[in-house]
Amino acid sequence: MEVRMREGACRLLAACSQREQALEASKSLLTCNSRILALMSQLQRMKEAQALLRTGRRSSAGCSLEERKPCTGKVAVSDIRIPLMWKDSEYFKNKGELHRWAVFCLLAVGREICDTDLVMVDRTHTDICFEDTLIFADVSPGFELRVELYSCSVDEEFSLSQAPRRLARLSGSLGRSSGKRLRAALESATACGLNGSADRETDGDRAGSPGESPVHEPAQGPKYHLLAHTCLTLSHIQNSFRTHDLTISGTEDSSFWLPLYGSVCCRLVAQPNCMTQQVMSGNLKVQRPEDGPEVWSEVYGVLKGTELICYHRQEDAETSEEPAFSIPINKETRIRATEKDPVSNSQSILVTNQSVQGESTHTLVAHTHRDTHSWMEAFWQHFYDMSKFSQIHTHTDTHTHTYTQPAKTGTSPYYSLSSTGYRFLLVLNFLCQILCYILATALLQ
Repeated sequence: MEVRMREGACRLLAACSQREQALEASKSLLTCNSRILALMSQLQRMKEAQALLRTGRRSSAGCSLEERKPCTGKVAVSDIRIPLMWKDSEYFKNKGELHRWAVFCLLAVGREICDTDLVMVDRTHTDICFEDTLIFADVSPGFELRVELYSCSVDEEFSLSQAPRRLARLSGSLGRSSGKRLRAALESATACGLNGSADRETDGDRAGSPGESPVHEPAQGPKYHLLAHTCLTLSHIQNSFRTHDLTISGTEDSSFWLPLYGSVCCRLVAQPNCMTQQVMSGNLKVQRPEDGPEVWSEVYGVLKGTELICYHRQEDAETSEEPAFSIPINKETRIRATEKDPVSNSQSILVTNQSVQGESTHTLVAHTHRDTHSWMEAFWQHFYDMSKFSQIHTHTDTHTHTYTQPAKTGTSPYYSLSSTGYRFLLVLNFLCQILCYILATALLQ
């Protein structure tokens, strides 16, 4: 499918007669190339893994015990802001020619690649703002999110297709009705290209297979170049906006060059699946510490997020009724299984939590020994998942880590982080130059 999309982007680029259309088509082509290379790299890794299995090269530790794997989750990036650092003669004095650049961001986690909308930038902009919210699904806790900024000079001369002009002559020779249908088909394809997504110029870190590669660059049209990049991991996740360092590529004499401040500000959040999806459920007998040792409650338990939610009936859980009670399950919770009771031939699970009043323990009893083993395995897997996403679970309120689009306000928090300081430096630089001019004038007199 990606190869077909790339072929469509190539055809659209060849048919473009407007600069804006060509910029969008070239962006779509670059994104298709990136996705094809990512898929080819994944296929190569799968082939290498199969070759290792065929030759018998397996881990000695993995032969006896099944390796435990953490759950995956969703990662979202929103409100990307990249400050610019213009010279005072360009920004304040507004001298020189007004140049424009077309820029966009490409974000990649493994083989999943997303892109932002295309943004036009000139010296009247203090920063590059991308309003997109990009979500990656099924991301492991060891993910590496690569953020790449691409730029293309709008003023740079590049060849555009003469297809529409030839089509106009062709429509006249075909007749009025046939010509109109042919022109309408081309305009429809062009309109689709304006809503397409990005094309990417690789920088060597994601190489495809040599030989027959479907990602060669077209000879005509605008060319995007990698301007800056950074890599974000689980350790960069915060409850608020945060500034990250950028690695700048290219030189100042390049046509695609923009005076970057050297940082990018964005909101990076994650949500592990164990916080939103049911981990384990089943019938349990629960003895609560406040009820006494002789009182047992028949409940339907659901392990999800930071709680073991106990309902009166299974139907209540399916219809999202109010639960009877909940037992906290977090990184401070201790779980252990008791010895099998020789009389009842049952085994209990003790869930111990620390509170202000002291230590409290809930006793759980499943119907069969197999159910008890399944619940213990579910608890250990849940603790393992939470430990791998420990950066998120440092705060007990997991609902703060959502990835909905933040409400737009008059002033974005970004300006309090980077752009305010940047504007202050510009003003300070301008005042210093005025002071130097006054002192030089006084010395000459």
